[in-house]
Amino acid sequence: MSIYEPELARITRAHSPTTFDRCFEIALPGGRTLGHRPGQFVEVSSLGLGEAPISICSAPDRSGRFELCIRDMGGLTSHLQRLGEGDELGVRGPYGNGFPVEATIGKDCLIVAGGIGLAPLRSLIQTLLADRDRFGRLIVMYGAREPSELLFTADLAAWAADPRNEILVTVDRTAEGWTGHVGVVTTLFHEVALGPPQTLLAAVVGPPVMYRFVLAELAAHYVPDDHIFISLERRMKCGVGKCGHCQIDNRVVCVDGPVFTGTEVKGFHETL
Repeated sequence: MSIYEPELARITRAHSPTTFDRCFEIALPGGRTLGHRPGQFVEVSSLGLGEAPISICSAPDRSGRFELCIRDMGGLTSHLQRLGEGDELGVRGPYGNGFPVEATIGKDCLIVAGGIGLAPLRSLIQTLLADRDRFGRLIVMYGAREPSELLFTADLAAWAADPRNEILVTVDRTAEGWTGHVGVVTTLFHEVALGPPQTLLAAVVGPPVMYRFVLAELAAHYVPDDHIFISLERRMKCGVGKCGHCQIDNRVVCVDGPVFTGTEVKGFHETL
């Protein structure tokens, strides 16, 4: 099959956790396993409407199914919001390099997510929790604009039920009934004591404006740049490094990324 040719996959489950997002469980033809790594993405398409890169939000497994969470951004993604169980969509991939799961052995893991950025990090979190004893603390800092936009709330509650995990959630602005933390995601750094920086790995995904401030907080806690992994998912188009749409300096995000180390990101002239 050509790298440019999608295959038709079937939606086996769908729900809308927020007004702007729709989550899908998807089965590939013949029960084939996607074979992805946490942090990778697929190209999702619908005939006549084009395609878009979408992060995989479930851990790799052998069930032959995987999950996506798609935000309504207009055009194709608006159409996808109307699909449900039994409908089909085109899928190419997986693409990109993903997070270095093997590097978490013996380390504390800090996850910093903003908005829809929790989707690719959910894949990483699920992967880590499937082998919980091989790493130390799991600290998740997650921020959304308001309570109604929080994603994967059942997962957050389940992760928090394990006393070995520290789950901190905040919203930029409060709403009636919200009793949790209010403030941008970086304010959560003041709510937890991080351990020795050399034993900490950090994974960060969110809107680009968030990165500068998260990196500043990590620097203030002396976390080495090569212990920081950031996903630069914006701009991607073809997924295979041919169109140049996602080029940053001399790198193409869809092939060389989307996950880069803090050292790499700080060396780019076009990112922050």
